[in-house]
Amino acid sequence: MIEQKLIDQLCYGDSQWTYRGDLKTEEDLWKNFRYILEQNNKDRLNGESLSDAEFDQIKNQLQFSSFYKAGEWLVGENGKVMVHVQRNTEKLHLVVMNHEHIAGGSSVYEVINQYRALNTDGSVPVRDRRFDVTLMINGLPMIHIELKNKEHSFMDGFYQIQKYIGEGKFTGIFSAVQMFVISNGVDTRYFSAASDTELNPKFISGWLDRDNNPVSNYLDFAKCVLRIPEAHEMVARYTVLDEDSKRLILLRPYQIHAIEAIRDASKRSKSGYVWHTTGSGKTLTSYKATRNLLMDIPSLDKTIFLIDRKDLDTQTSQAFQSYANNDLVDVDETNNVNDLKNKLKSNDRQVIVTTIQKLQRLITKRLQEDTPEYNRIKNLRIAFVVDECHRAVTPSTKRELERFFNRSLWYGFTGTPRFAENPYPQLGDLPRTTKDLYGECLHKYTIQNAIHDNAVLGFQVEHNGPKNMIDETDLAMYDNEAHMLKVLDVILNKSFYKLGFQNGKGRTYEGILTTSSIQMAQKYYELLKRVKNGETDLVIDEKIKQILPDFPKFAITYSVSENEEGSKVNQDKMKESLLDYNSMFGTKFDMSQIQSYNTNLNKRLARKDAKFKSRREQLDLVIVVDRLLTGFDAPCMSTMFIDRQPMGPHDLIQAFSRTNRIFDKNKTYGQIVTFQAPILFKEAVDNAVKLYSAGGINGAIGAEWDEIEPAFKKSLIALRVSASTPEVIPSMSKKEKEVFAKMFQNFDRLFAQFKSFTNYGDSMLKDYGITLEEYDTYAAHYKNIIEMLKEERHKVDDTDPETPVIDFDYELMAYSHTKIDYEYIINLIQNIVNPENTDEVITPELRQKKIDEVVSYIDELRKDNPKIADIMSSVVYEIEADDNKYRGQSILNIVENIKHECVDKAVTDFCLTWFTSKDEVMYAATHYRNGEIPNESAIKETADFGSYKQSQEKTLPKFKYYSRMMAELRELMKEEIEPLLVR
Repeated sequence: MIEQKLIDQLCYGDSQWTYRGDLKTEEDLWKNFRYILEQNNKDRLNGESLSDAEFDQIKNQLQFSSFYKAGEWLVGENGKVMVHVQRNTEKLHLVVMNHEHIAGGSSVYEVINQYRALNTDGSVPVRDRRFDVTLMINGLPMIHIELKNKEHSFMDGFYQIQKYIGEGKFTGIFSAVQMFVISNGVDTRYFSAASDTELNPKFISGWLDRDNNPVSNYLDFAKCVLRIPEAHEMVARYTVLDEDSKRLILLRPYQIHAIEAIRDASKRSKSGYVWHTTGSGKTLTSYKATRNLLMDIPSLDKTIFLIDRKDLDTQTSQAFQSYANNDLVDVDETNNVNDLKNKLKSNDRQVIVTTIQKLQRLITKRLQEDTPEYNRIKNLRIAFVVDECHRAVTPSTKRELERFFNRSLWYGFTGTPRFAENPYPQLGDLPRTTKDLYGECLHKYTIQNAIHDNAVLGFQVEHNGPKNMIDETDLAMYDNEAHMLKVLDVILNKSFYKLGFQNGKGRTYEGILTTSSIQMAQKYYELLKRVKNGETDLVIDEKIKQILPDFPKFAITYSVSENEEGSKVNQDKMKESLLDYNSMFGTKFDMSQIQSYNTNLNKRLARKDAKFKSRREQLDLVIVVDRLLTGFDAPCMSTMFIDRQPMGPHDLIQAFSRTNRIFDKNKTYGQIVTFQAPILFKEAVDNAVKLYSAGGINGAIGAEWDEIEPAFKKSLIALRVSASTPEVIPSMSKKEKEVFAKMFQNFDRLFAQFKSFTNYGDSMLKDYGITLEEYDTYAAHYKNIIEMLKEERHKVDDTDPETPVIDFDYELMAYSHTKIDYEYIINLIQNIVNPENTDEVITPELRQKKIDEVVSYIDELRKDNPKIADIMSSVVYEIEADDNKYRGQSILNIVENIKHECVDKAVTDFCLTWFTSKDEVMYAATHYRNGEIPNESAIKETADFGSYKQSQEKTLPKFKYYSRMMAELRELMKEEIEPLLVR
C-alpha cells in the first residue's frame, strides 16, 4: 500500500514520472534504455537503429566499477552526458542525458517497482532480490527507494541497501544510481550512493523546508524532493564529486535552500550573506553557489570565489579545487596577479578562485586608469562569493573593491556573523556588522538547527583551570612547568574516551592543544618530547600504552614570521620539529617547504585519503597558536585542549567547531577542555553559544560533570531495580525484560557521557557499586533481549500503556572493547585490492608494507577470534599471491560469504550426525546470543530419532539422545558458530 501510494504521488500532475509496470528485469531496462537513446539521437544515428554489436559497446561503457565513477561520467561534456560508438570508420557521439533539459526537452522520467535483481554468479550463495521503487532518467536508474512499513525502522532499509550493494546487485545498468531514499512512511531519509563498506549511517540526511522544519512523511518528501524538476536537479546540480576522498556528496537541504536564495537574490541584483553554522559544510555550499550563479545568471561575466591568503595553507582552496576538478564549469585558481588579470580580461565565462591580496594588488598596482584593459575589468559584471566572510575581507578592503568593481554583487558565507553585540571595531563610517557589510541574511542555519538534524555534534565543555583564584587573568599562574605538566597529564592519561581509545588501533581520534603564544607552543612541544622519552615525573599510563604503544604522536605548526622579534628562534625550533616529523613519517620537509609541510599536516590530520587510515600514518595531537582554529575540517578531530585566556565569541565558536564534525558512532560530542580562567571561560562560552544559536544554549552544550554524576548514580539505582544483577535476567518475564531494556539504554547513555569526563577513572566504579565486567554482562543480556523484542515487535500491542518505549535503533554508547576492529581490517584489505582509491603511488614495496601491516593486525585479532583471523589470513594470502585477486570486489562481502559457508558447513555436519532440521539449527545459529538457543524445543521436536537410530551402530537411548544432541549443539554454537557471527 505504501509503495502504491508513493507511485501515485510521483505520477500525479503534469510532466511528472511515468509509471512503467512492464519493466521488471535487467533485460527490460536495457531494451528501454536503448529505445530512448535511439529516439533522442535520430540525427546522430542518421536514422539507423543501433546494431546489437554497437549496443554492446554502449553497455560496456555503462558498467561502472563504483558509484563515484558513474558520477564522473554523469557530469557530462558541456552539460551533455555522452556514450561513444564506433560505426565502421565513423565515431558516433550519442547524448544519453542533457542537464540543460531539466523538466523538458529530451528528458524522459520513468518510475519502476518490484524490479528483480537476479543472482547471475552461481558461485556465490546469494539470493535473488526484489527492489521496491526506482526512478529513472532517460532509462538509467538514478534514485533508488527502499520502503518499510511502520512496524520497522527506516534504518532497516539502509541495512538492506548495504547488503544488496555487497551482494553485487547494484551492477550493470544499476551501477549508475546516485541517490538512495529510505522510509517507513513516517520517517524518510536520503543519502548518496557508496560502496557497502563506505556507507555510513551518520551521513543519512532528512529533508527540511526553507525555515528548517523537518519534512519526514514519505509523500511530503516525494512532493518536495522527488518531483520533477527537483529530483533531476538533485542528481545533476546538487551532487558533488569529492575527488580527494573519491566519493559522491549529496547536498543537505539547508545547503540547497541557501544556493537557491542566492540565485533569487542575484536575479534581483541584491547582495546578502548566508549564516550557516561552522561545521555544516560551508565551503561545499559556497562552491556550488559560485558555480551555479554562473550557470543560472546569463548577465554575469564571471564569478569569483574569494579567500584570504591564510586559507591557502588550510583546506578551503584545496577542498574547492577537489570539488571543481570534475565539474563542467571551468574553475581556475590564479597563480599570480598577472594570471588573475588575464583571466579577468578573457571572454570565457568562468569561476575564478583567488585571494583577496591578489585582487587588491591588481586594482591598486597593476592597472592603469582609463586604459582599455582597466575599463574592461572595471566594468565586468561580477558576483563575489566570500568564504569565512567575517575575516577574509575587512570592511575597508570590501569598500575599496566595491568602488572599483561598481557592478558587482557580494555573497558572504559565515558560521559566526558580526552582530551589534560583537561588531567590528569602529573605523570612521565603515560598516560594523555582517548585515551592514553584505546586506540581508539570505538563509540561516544555526548551531541548534545543525545539532537537531545531526549535521554536526554538540559540545561537551570542561573547565579545568585553577579554582578560587582572586584574579583569573594572572598569567604567572599558567606560565610554569607544574601547570603545563597538569595539562599534559589530562591529555595523555585522562582522555582515554575523549581520544577514542575504546575504538582500537587506527580508529582513535585526534586533539588540538592551543596556547597563547608561539613561545608557549614551543615549550609544550619540548616538554611533551621529554615526557615521551621518560625524562619527567609524568608517566604515560600502561592502559594507554597497551592500545597505542607509540602514543602520543604529535606535531606543531605556527607561522614562522608571525613574531618578527623572535623569528630566528622560531625558525630554528621549527627546523627541529620538521626533523622529528620527517623521521616519524618518512617525509623530507625543510624550511623552504613550510607550506608543503602544512598541507601534508592538514591532510594527515583530516584522514580523508585512504593512506591516512593506517595507524603508522596518523597523529594524535597537534600543538597550535591560531593555525587550524578556523576553516579546518577533520572529522576525526574530537578534542580541543585550550591553555589560554577566553577568546571573543566568534573566535571561540570557530575554535570549538574544529571538534564537532560527525565521524563515527562513538563520537557523540565535540569535546572542549579549558585550563585557564574557569569562571571567565564558562561565561564567555555561554554568551558565544547564545549569540550563535539564536537564543538558548540547550542542546548545543552538554551537561557538565556536576549534573551527569548524580544522574548516572540515579540511573544505576533504576537499573538495579529493573535487574538487581545480570544473572536474574534470563528468568525474567517479557514485560520485565522490556523494562530492563529501557532502563539499560538510559544507564548506558549516561555512563558513556560520564566516562568522557577527565574526572572519570575506571577504578572509581567500585565506589558506585558496579564493575566494568558487570556492565559488560548486562550489555550482553541487553543485546539478546533487543534481538528478541525486535522479532516480536509487530506482535506488541502499541495501545498498551504499560509497554515501555524502547528505541530499537539505539546503539550502545558505553560498550567498548579495544580489540582490533573487524571492519577496520576489512577496509585495510580493501585499500590493497583497490589502490586506485588513493593518491599514493603503490610500489611493490609499499604494497608489501600494507600487506605486512594487515597481517600484524590479523595476528592481534587472532588472540580474540582465531576463526575470523584464519578467514582473513586466507584472503590476504590469495591477494599477496595474485595482484588481481578480488580487484574491484567488496572484501566485506567476500569475507561474509566465507563466514556464511563455514556456518553452513558446521550446521550441515551437525544435522547429518543428529538428523535434525537444518532450517531450525540454522535459525539457532543466526539468533544465538550469550549462550541461549532461542528455539530449543523446536529443534527437539523436529529431530528424527528413528533415522539417527538406523544410521548408527552404537546408538544412544532416546532420553540421552536429546540431552547429548543439545549439549553438542551448545558446544558447536560457542566454539564454531559464535566467533563467526562477529562483525
